[in-house]
Amino acid sequence: MQFYQILKKIIRTGVGKGRFWMAAIGLGIAMLLILVALQVHQNFNELLHSEKNENETADFLVINKKITNDMMGRPEMSTFTPEEIKDLAAQPFVNGFGIVTAADFSVKLEMDKLGITSELFFEAVPDSFIDVKSTDWKWTEGQQEIPVIIPSSFLDMFNFGFAMGNGMPQFSEETIKTLSPSVVISQGMRSGRFAARIVGFSDRISTVLVPLSLMEWGNVAFGTGKVKAPSRVIIKSKDPSDPILSKYLDTHNYSTNREKTRFSKTRVIVQTIVSVVGFFGLVLLIFALLVFSMFIQLVIESCRKEIRLLITLGAAPRQLQRYLLKQFVPLYIVIGLLALVLVAGLQWWVSGILAKHKMFVSAMPGIAAVVATAVILLLVYIVNLRSVKKHIAGM
Repeated sequence: MQFYQILKKIIRTGVGKGRFWMAAIGLGIAMLLILVALQVHQNFNELLHSEKNENETADFLVINKKITNDMMGRPEMSTFTPEEIKDLAAQPFVNGFGIVTAADFSVKLEMDKLGITSELFFEAVPDSFIDVKSTDWKWTEGQQEIPVIIPSSFLDMFNFGFAMGNGMPQFSEETIKTLSPSVVISQGMRSGRFAARIVGFSDRISTVLVPLSLMEWGNVAFGTGKVKAPSRVIIKSKDPSDPILSKYLDTHNYSTNREKTRFSKTRVIVQTIVSVVGFFGLVLLIFALLVFSMFIQLVIESCRKEIRLLITLGAAPRQLQRYLLKQFVPLYIVIGLLALVLVAGLQWWVSGILAKHKMFVSAMPGIAAVVATAVILLLVYIVNLRSVKKHIAGM
């Protein structure tokens, strides 16, 4: 009892008290910064990848090469080589890969009821990339009716651009689907007339789609006979804002819908801020550990004579170790819990604000924040235990 009373008296006299509180405050701030950085990182991933925030239209990208002045008049330069296709398909951001097959024949659309005749083009992609689900989306050789999917933007352009500017009636999607325009497919002297039927409107792919079976048959029956390399491909990506994806496209001079990758820069900025916050948290944690060690050293050195006397009289060094650690461990736990509770409050507040904007994150801190709290407290305990043992062993 005498041993503990001496130590308690020394500590309470204020030896190194300023350093002690500076270390405690530093530890608290460091833990808060680290936990906030981890939580922000988790929230950002949750916003990008969780099912609640999944944006189906943003997962698919149609990619082609950028057309430059040097490529004008040289269509072979705008196509993908087998090596380029293999390389692109193997990238980590690609979760699905398909070729956009272009028609090797001419297409003419005739809508006699509306007095419209227009040159058109067809393309085809694997069915797994199409967002329109229709039982009519199939074609077999000999079938005279061709199912067609057109982009929703085409109908908007017609209704709000062409129709209004030329005094023509506007059409709803239901009305358009009842129309049966004629389609003439031709190449040189060969031609064929078919009936077209619009089976849906795509928000994902901005081109006029026909079934792949029709395209493959048509390119053989009406094509030039020359095998053409693909000029466009379509990929499925879990994260169109992935900076690696944007960098790959820029490096290879590829182009896609930039609207879908516009979050790439935002993501880089957020990741940079999170990294900087986490870095400063680690720096503060290191300083807090150093100051705690200095405080422990100062306490032990300031009562060196008394401790040495007690040890000479038979007091075990382990008693001193346990006593000193008992002075600090409860404080570590309180600081850790306060930091975790504060982060939990911030997370609850942020989740409420994001929910108002149809963005959803968990209202509670993630497991990473809880584990980080435990790891930091364990680290602080181990460092201080080593410090106590080191200084007492040197007496």
